[in-house]
Amino acid sequence: MTDVPQLILASASPRRLALLQQIGLEPDHLMPADIDEMPKKHETPRSLALRLARAKAEAVRQTADLSEQTQGGIVLAADTVVAVGRRALPKAELTDQALTCLSLLSGRGHRVFTGVAVAEANGKVRSKLVETRVRFKRLSRKDIDDYISSGEWRGKAGGYAIQGLAGSFVVKLVGSYPSVVGLPLVETANLLSAAGYPVHQGWAIAAA
Repeated sequence: MTDVPQLILASASPRRLALLQQIGLEPDHLMPADIDEMPKKHETPRSLALRLARAKAEAVRQTADLSEQTQGGIVLAADTVVAVGRRALPKAELTDQALTCLSLLSGRGHRVFTGVAVAEANGKVRSKLVETRVRFKRLSRKDIDDYISSGEWRGKAGGYAIQGLAGSFVVKLVGSYPSVVGLPLVETANLLSAAGYPVHQGWAIAAA
């Protein structure tokens, strides 16, 4: 197994780590990407998600190449953008941002775009964009206030975490649930496999 490349997750998200672990993958290194995530002028939400995922992968690839310990690894990065129409909602950090996001999402459909990118040791970057449609129930002011008081929304795209309390707001979802959480698993596994990473290596149960 010495020829298996190391897996580097370019994220500090416990949700993305848990999703990887769900399919039997344990990153060798966690190296969060430090990039400017501001949208460009007239940039669409789908373009933003894919661009940021690739930028994160490329940034961490460069960092990994500086160390002998990580320079041969495969870098996995992702970025999730919640959109209402052509408007990309922020990763809410302030109460006012969360209030605005939840008010916009109340009683209507929105789209969640997650870009996934894999950077190989040779610098090649493979990427995929996944779109999921989500509809919220109509939220009362009490629903919104109670959710904001939970603090769960902080740092989340669109001001909510579907895997948490906000799951009770979702009346319909078409697409990939794990993508809304932060990492589409089918596409991630396919990209890693294409890059030469043995995705199923940990699946076999050792004989007693």
